[in-house]
Amino acid sequence: MARYFIESPHTSEECLDTLDGILAQGSDLLAKYDWGCGVGDHTGYAIVEAASEAAAREAIPSFLRAGARVGSVGKLTPAQVQALHKGI
Repeated sequence: MARYFIESPHTSEECLDTLDGILAQGSDLLAKYDWGCGVGDHTGYAIVEAASEAAAREAIPSFLRAGARVGSVGKLTPAQVQALHKGI
């Protein structure tokens, strides 16, 4: 399984439908999201593990998928950061 970020913007009018759509997929998925809605940034942010980008995209309610961003992410070790500085 790979790790993917999900950035799922929505309007204030779509907010409750968005939250309901995520919750409908399970409270464990809802727990992976952080929300900016309370401060006027109507966006859900999550890191999920999935077999593919397409599978990660399934964690987004269908009516929001077209406007969502999904991408692969990973951790770096201190040695990897040092190697990047050395051009390795």
